[in-house]
Amino acid sequence: MNLDKLITKHLTRYFDPSKRIPEETFQQLLRYLRTSPTTINIQPNRFHVLETQDGKDKLADALVGRFADNAEKVRNASHAIIFTTRKDIPDTHLQEIFEKERADRRFADPEIQKGWEAGASNFVEIQTKNYGGNVLHWLEKNTYLVVGATMMAAASLGVDATPMEGFDRTTVDAAFDLTDTDYTTTLLLVLGYPDEARVSRQPVSRFDAEKIFTHM
Repeated sequence: MNLDKLITKHLTRYFDPSKRIPEETFQQLLRYLRTSPTTINIQPNRFHVLETQDGKDKLADALVGRFADNAEKVRNASHAIIFTTRKDIPDTHLQEIFEKERADRRFADPEIQKGWEAGASNFVEIQTKNYGGNVLHWLEKNTYLVVGATMMAAASLGVDATPMEGFDRTTVDAAFDLTDTDYTTTLLLVLGYPDEARVSRQPVSRFDAEKIFTHM
């Protein structure tokens, strides 16, 4: 991954529909996505992976009104992923996590595992209180963490990844039968290769280092 190139690069707004991510490369990215980190291993996400044109068109068709401009990105991208987040964390979800950790022998010492489980359960209670019972707000922070990590993983594979908040959650949830489920749409990620004829050649604009860094 060329970090200097990333520093001066704009996010891709226009994808080349003739270029597709090689299957091996995409599967490698999905393997990373599955293992991306979340707070206390809370794993609040399900991912709708759109790898066919029909799948991408279904999402694009749900981007209506003021979000219609984003439809082209989805249709022309090689792949798209809908990042959905649990609306809450019931004890059944925590127990499923703990059972998987035990099966995977995440902790060699059962007593350490037991202590971890008690601490994780307590942390969920703390975060639920911190957000006035709206634990979705905290869980979506974890979703953004996963998206950011996935973008860097994509860059390491030479794939462009563009996140999008420009959608109506109600409309996308309805299109993908999420409305009455435990999950809701948080963020979209489109992946592929840029249309070189439409790549921005203008400089990236950010605050100067002196304004945003405090060194101590």
